Amino acid sequence: VIPALGFALSVNASLRGPCAMVAARAAAKAENIAANGLESDTTTLKSITETLDFSDSVDDSKSKREDGNADKNTRSNDRNISEVSSTKKTNTEESADKDGHDRIFDYEFGGPAGALATTLALPAVVLVLAHFASVGHVDLKTLQFLWVDPKSLHSILCPGCSEDLFILVKCTCGIAAWFLFQVALERCLPCELVKGPPLKDGSGTRLVYRINGHLAFWFTLLVVEVGWPYLEGDGSGTWRVQFGRAPLTLLYDFYTELALATIILCCGLSIYLYLRSFKTGLLLADGGNSGNHFYDFFIGRELNPRWGSFDWKEFCELRPGLIGWALLNMAMMAKQYEKLGYISGSMILVNIFQFLYVWDGLYQERAILTTMDITTDGFGFMLVFGDLAWVPFTYSLQARYLVDHDPNLGLLALAAIVATNCLGYTIFRGANGQKDAFRRNPDAPEVSHLTYLQTKRGTRLLTSGWWGMARKINYTGDWIMGLSWCMVCGFESIVPYYYAIYFAILLVHRSIRDDHMCRAKYGADWEKYKSLVPYRFIPGVI
Repeated sequence: VIPALGFALSVNASLRGPCAMVAARAAAKAENIAANGLESDTTTLKSITETLDFSDSVDDSKSKREDGNADKNTRSNDRNISEVSSTKKTNTEESADKDGHDRIFDYEFGGPAGALATTLALPAVVLVLAHFASVGHVDLKTLQFLWVDPKSLHSILCPGCSEDLFILVKCTCGIAAWFLFQVALERCLPCELVKGPPLKDGSGTRLVYRINGHLAFWFTLLVVEVGWPYLEGDGSGTWRVQFGRAPLTLLYDFYTELALATIILCCGLSIYLYLRSFKTGLLLADGGNSGNHFYDFFIGRELNPRWGSFDWKEFCELRPGLIGWALLNMAMMAKQYEKLGYISGSMILVNIFQFLYVWDGLYQERAILTTMDITTDGFGFMLVFGDLAWVPFTYSLQARYLVDHDPNLGLLALAAIVATNCLGYTIFRGANGQKDAFRRNPDAPEVSHLTYLQTKRGTRLLTSGWWGMARKINYTGDWIMGLSWCMVCGFESIVPYYYAIYFAILLVHRSIRDDHMCRAKYGADWEKYKSLVPYRFIPGVI
């Protein structure tokens, strides 16, 4: 009933046209809407209102001038910023621009060597984490044994291959079919045609995107629940097609094999995208056009690879991986019920928490059109692998762990975890809501009492309310929510806490990068602002 209701509401929303945007949050990677300081969100608002053609957009002339100035300066600062790695190392190398003049290229990720190492390491990390979640602990003994007997590598890469040599082929076909199914939904379901921000080549061109990810999400759930096709014979040689519930538990049975199949397809897609980027007349990303093959393959050369109106980058950003993450969680829940005869409170909570996270990102699909993933970064192995393999197969680790290692938490512990999640959500949504209200209309009753620092650029930095507590208070709320996902697994193993550890490193890295950018952008005003709001994450602590 719930998928059917959601599907009906989504169709209604798609046919009705654009609706008002709420606080922007598009997935794991969409948190960078606030990345360039509090004031820079006026830039985001300008891009979004232009994209959606709001009739009730801000009409204050001063705000429009400020938005324009912020837009120009923000675009100039967006170059060579990445949202995926939790560590960043910048190297420089001289190369020639299109006019033949020498220029300095800023490398990230340790330059070509670091990019190559990351490309080789990420697939291994995904498969090792899947193995750890299966056994319930950090299994160093098995990893050490692989050095002695490399032939046993299949126990981590493809456990099912020892029984069925063609299982990897079947899983690869299944992943490819899943991808094509999402492509068909993107092409065929009702959509909103939304213009993105102007391209960076200065032509003023704005690409048009088909926005129907929210509808595709509910349609997928409807098919999984009641529309999965089966062939059934009646014993007389006659076959007929019937529809029912999808065999989701197969996703648990072949979890690692599916991850390996996805990695293989990610490598194939990345190679194709890199080779096609050498066609003439394509718009290239500044950060992925170094001239070094290893580095450019990892970062991505072409900015907006397309087949006609089909945009590879925007599609992969939210569709197959994010929806796949939700399905993997549901599959783990179905498997736990099959094995135990019941669903634990921890499994229910992690499914609810992460389902809402996925739904929120797809519901606000338009928000990603103004993020650096779309406007600045090329589409190479980094984003392909992150979107299609990293997100579904590492973010679902908690649910995978709970199938075989549920801690059987009591009601009091579960209630405390719910309270933790609500605390994080309150901080995250409250901070972003306050920021959004201020950028739309600083004189609105709900934000008119807030104090701010007037910068020499003519823009304002909030110094009270949520943003007077800490400069990155929204990051704190987001991390607390992620921590609650891990807490449902108890405290017997560090494996399910991978996400909290990884996300903490990522957010610290982002905050350091943001501080550097804002110091260059605001100069002395930024130091004055930091003296007024001295804490970065937690008021009175850090």
